[in-house]
Amino acid sequence: MATYHQISSQNLECPICLTLFNQPKSLACSHTFCKECLESIFQTQPNQQSITCPVCRKKTPLPGGDVSKLQTNVPLNSLVDEVKINSPTCTVCDTDEKPPAISYCQDCGKYMCKSCEIGHFAWKPFSNHEVVPMNEVLSGKVSLKRRRKCKTHPSADEECFCTNCHEYMCSTCGMLEHLQDGHQLEKAAVHEEKLMKNIKKLLERTKSKKTTIENHIKFIETQRDEITNMMKGLNNDIDKTYEEYMKLLSARREALKCQVKQWSEKFEKELQVMDEESRQTISHMKSMEELVTNGMKVPLEKDALIAHDTLCENLKSFLGRDDPDDQSPRGVTERAQKISFRRYFGVNELCLGGLNNFKWDVVELHLEDSMNCLTSAPDGKMAVGSSFGGIHLYSPDGELQQTVLKDVCVSDIGYVSDGRSVVRDAENEISLYTRQWEKVGTISYNEGLDAGLTVDRDDNIYVGNEMAKKMQVFSPQGVAVSEIACDGYTPMQLFSFHTTEKLILTDFSAVVCLDGNGKKENVLKKEGMSAYPAVCRDDSVIVAWVKHEEGLVSVDRYTRDFEHVHNIITDFKIQKPVDRKWYYLQEYESGEIAFCTPDRLYIFDVN
Repeated sequence: MATYHQISSQNLECPICLTLFNQPKSLACSHTFCKECLESIFQTQPNQQSITCPVCRKKTPLPGGDVSKLQTNVPLNSLVDEVKINSPTCTVCDTDEKPPAISYCQDCGKYMCKSCEIGHFAWKPFSNHEVVPMNEVLSGKVSLKRRRKCKTHPSADEECFCTNCHEYMCSTCGMLEHLQDGHQLEKAAVHEEKLMKNIKKLLERTKSKKTTIENHIKFIETQRDEITNMMKGLNNDIDKTYEEYMKLLSARREALKCQVKQWSEKFEKELQVMDEESRQTISHMKSMEELVTNGMKVPLEKDALIAHDTLCENLKSFLGRDDPDDQSPRGVTERAQKISFRRYFGVNELCLGGLNNFKWDVVELHLEDSMNCLTSAPDGKMAVGSSFGGIHLYSPDGELQQTVLKDVCVSDIGYVSDGRSVVRDAENEISLYTRQWEKVGTISYNEGLDAGLTVDRDDNIYVGNEMAKKMQVFSPQGVAVSEIACDGYTPMQLFSFHTTEKLILTDFSAVVCLDGNGKKENVLKKEGMSAYPAVCRDDSVIVAWVKHEEGLVSVDRYTRDFEHVHNIITDFKIQKPVDRKWYYLQEYESGEIAFCTPDRLYIFDVN
């Protein structure tokens, strides 16, 4: 069996960790390294499907990054195991039976038994040598610094290093072989010193880099803590707001239920009165019936006969009354049926909604065939544009409050958030006016913009182009921003929502909802009816369905997603326009609904 010294003279050390191989794994280039060392190298090469040999730089495929799947160097592994099992012997003693070594001199490159170690320490020239215990060598805690001997001249130390070949040699080999080939030589000690300096520099840079990265990690942790605290604060705010809203919603729910209870009690009281009256009638009839029946018991004479005749006449008179009419209780039920719950959408959604009693009154105004447009004004009035000139402002009860721009034949009106107005006249010129109706600018636009007009929540102005079936968009200052195609629909009337970028248009045959890019989302239409929509203050949508030939108008309410909520007005008879077959619909801020024909304004009080 080979001795430890004989085996250790062979290359049983990993080139990376410089200790005995531990689970040696061979790469495709036949170089061998510890499994753990290869795993450490692979960790420095993220997102790779191969591992690079640190000696020859050749790549070895490593699917899945599993180093354990590499070929194990079985002979080398067995040899290492034998070295670990067999204790090293002293290489200083001259005896045939070598005693076990207890230490190793890094400077002499010798294993020493106890007696040799004592003698080694006794020699002053060796007093500063580095001697390490064998248990630290065997455990791998200490790497051996053995002096190498030249392979060609075994008695000579490898005291030279060739920078071209990257190998140590004796001075003879260096002079005879490497220098003649033009290689660069340097003393082994000098090379090792330079190597140590480079290693120290790398270690210092590594330490600095580690410190930088560790500080970065600490900074990430502080940012994580900051974000966590911020998110915690947001959650607290959400919870707090939720609780507040729940209180508001609970209060609103109780208020609405209280209204329902009041309506219920009112209708119940009316029906109860009717019920009691009917029951009293039955009771009276029973009493008279009993009195009249008494006359059948015995023959009646004188006063009894006269009294009986009177009772019979009373009963005949009572029976001559009209039978109870079911119309009265039916009327109570019909009035109850008209009460509906209306859910609020958009800005008022947290208010749940409200109860509406849809009995409505109407005010009809004659406008002398002058109506060109209808728009809800910011001050709660309704603005009616006249083709004869001017904008007439009507209160919810139908009173004319003011007439402005009397010299302008108005075709369309819009309002921006600061109260300024946008007006398109009969000449197709679009102008901007102050609250005091002073003209402050004119919008330049392409020809053909002769359809609807609206202003969105960001005060952008949309003007429809009937011929091109598109919209041109302007900034609040009147600068052209973009154009939006209408996907085949003509934007005859335009409307914008208050809480979303969506738009609504109608070409009278259908109501179309568009997203912010003009893409069609939803369509409303009814066979045989013309459609005239409006966007309300809560972002719900009302649509007037007009049967022109019959002169009938019905108004329905929808959500902003075109889900039907309820009917408001059914088959209201209007004075049918003779020449111009078109209409406008709007809602007052106070809830009244305005419907305009070319020559009449109808205001429905549906509150």
